[in-house]
Amino acid sequence: MSATEWLLLIINLPGQNATARMRVWRALKASGAATLRDGVYVMPGRPECESVFEEQAREVTASGGVAHILPFATGAASKRAQMRQLFDRTRDYAGILAKLDAFKEGLAAGTDNAARRSLAALRREFAGVVATDFFGGPARQQAEAALEDAEAAVNARYAPDEPHAAIGKIVRRSKADYRGRIWVTRAKLWVDRVASAWLIRRFIDPESRFVWLHDVGKRPRKAIGFDFDGAEFSHVGARVSFEVLATSFGLEKDPGIARIGAMVHYLDVGGVPVPEADGFATILAGARAQTRDDDELLAEIGKTLDYLYAAHAAAADRQADEPGTAR
Repeated sequence: MSATEWLLLIINLPGQNATARMRVWRALKASGAATLRDGVYVMPGRPECESVFEEQAREVTASGGVAHILPFATGAASKRAQMRQLFDRTRDYAGILAKLDAFKEGLAAGTDNAARRSLAALRREFAGVVATDFFGGPARQQAEAALEDAEAAVNARYAPDEPHAAIGKIVRRSKADYRGRIWVTRAKLWVDRVASAWLIRRFIDPESRFVWLHDVGKRPRKAIGFDFDGAEFSHVGARVSFEVLATSFGLEKDPGIARIGAMVHYLDVGGVPVPEADGFATILAGARAQTRDDDELLAEIGKTLDYLYAAHAAAADRQADEPGTAR
């Protein structure tokens, strides 16, 4: 079957056979099938999905019911997108990300064995979601990167001599080596570039000077590039440039920076939605329309990022002060 086709499973079980009905429903839910209505299920037209439906069809027939498996095609791209939406696992990945955040915050209060057991459980949960995520996407990549970061955090705390494969190509840098430098990126700033420039000036190199390039091939010698192909700091794996910079300079554990990073990630490449993301994008669009150049844009939007950072930091402090919260 082609990737544009789908499978319907239509079943009818005798009303008195509630046990078989529940057994089939649980099996289909665990397999990732979507429910269109009572007794009607859909899955992508793939061999492994067809095997699931065939197995449950046999179960229904053996229990005295009737089952039919029907292939169909959606045709229009819009209809195909609607069907895919039935299999969106973004909320599941968001739940895993929230658990990973809590896991990393509690590392200081735990033990090596307990941390590794918890991390193994989170990996199993992630694998379970992946098994029913037929189309993948940014949310899955984001959760996978967060798992790698959590593993790196565990190794850094309990096994510092182990290789930190989780951070991949991201190498820790010293801020002292990046003071008073010229930083370059593409002109006409948008989310990742303007947020990265703010991060650089606010937390990495307060004496930074920026050059906005219309041609990245004509960048000044010894300038530090970010957010373009071949730059010293750009996307690595599922991480956007802001996240790479934060990790490179040991800033990723700052709750304000982490929250802004999640917003930048969502706006730049998609993934788990962040409540303030759409508002920030609207403000940025308005600021870009009202400012004369990228220097002025950075100065203006930097105020918004300052406010966001302060709000997130204050919220993290309040949470840390709540009774029963480990510090």
